[in-house]
Amino acid sequence: MNDYIQYNKQESMMNRFENKVAIVTGAAGGIGSAIAARLASEGATVVVSDVNREAAQVVVEGIKAGGGKAVAIAADIGSGDACRGLVDAVVGQLGRIDVLVNNAGINRRGNLLALSEDDWHTSFAINLDSMFYLCRAVLPIMIENGAGAIVNTASQWGLYPAPGHIAYNVTKAAVASFTQNLARDYAPQNVRVNAVCPGEIHTPMLEAGVLRTGRTIADLDKMVPFGRIGKPEEVAALVAFLASDEAAFMCGSLVEITGAQAVA
Repeated sequence: MNDYIQYNKQESMMNRFENKVAIVTGAAGGIGSAIAARLASEGATVVVSDVNREAAQVVVEGIKAGGGKAVAIAADIGSGDACRGLVDAVVGQLGRIDVLVNNAGINRRGNLLALSEDDWHTSFAINLDSMFYLCRAVLPIMIENGAGAIVNTASQWGLYPAPGHIAYNVTKAAVASFTQNLARDYAPQNVRVNAVCPGEIHTPMLEAGVLRTGRTIADLDKMVPFGRIGKPEEVAALVAFLASDEAAFMCGSLVEITGAQAVA
């Protein structure tokens, strides 16, 4: 079974999301599946959403095997209609939405002259436009409920750009600004919006990138003052904190999780 989705519900000492419904996008990937598993381990009913229906179902089966509650809903969140359809489906099946984790993202590598127009527009569609559509659909529900938590996945590279990744860097910088603007607008309605800004995290996407460069994970570990790159479960723990009532006064925060690594 995928290491990122294994957990034991009995090992969790907290039930911060009991009776709550959480949507996680990009939930079939390394960080996304870890977030889904962590929220489920703390009592949430998790909507595992991904463009890959089969992979999303695998995550759901892993969560259920550990005693958690989850459903898979496939959606291509680059489409506004699909985003609205996802939210409608969740409300229809589960009756409420308490947490939205906008985690889905892509990384089209290259400097400006190396990118195609499709690379640029698709990066914005998945990394940023999906948040616009999903938040517009979810916010009225959270406002009516009197509370809600939105956690966006930005990136350290959106704050301190790395070379050769202009589409990714710019979209993640926009995610950071989107997060702060949304937080300022909807804090009065008790909807908290925050973002995590990971550095290098050991995921299948990162492994694929390492293979292309000829480097190894050990090479990346040496670049981190903490001595290693991060784990998806560590990002998931941060997301769970930000989405929980323990972070009740955190709103508009961009929280880096990097092991003190500076952008190369």
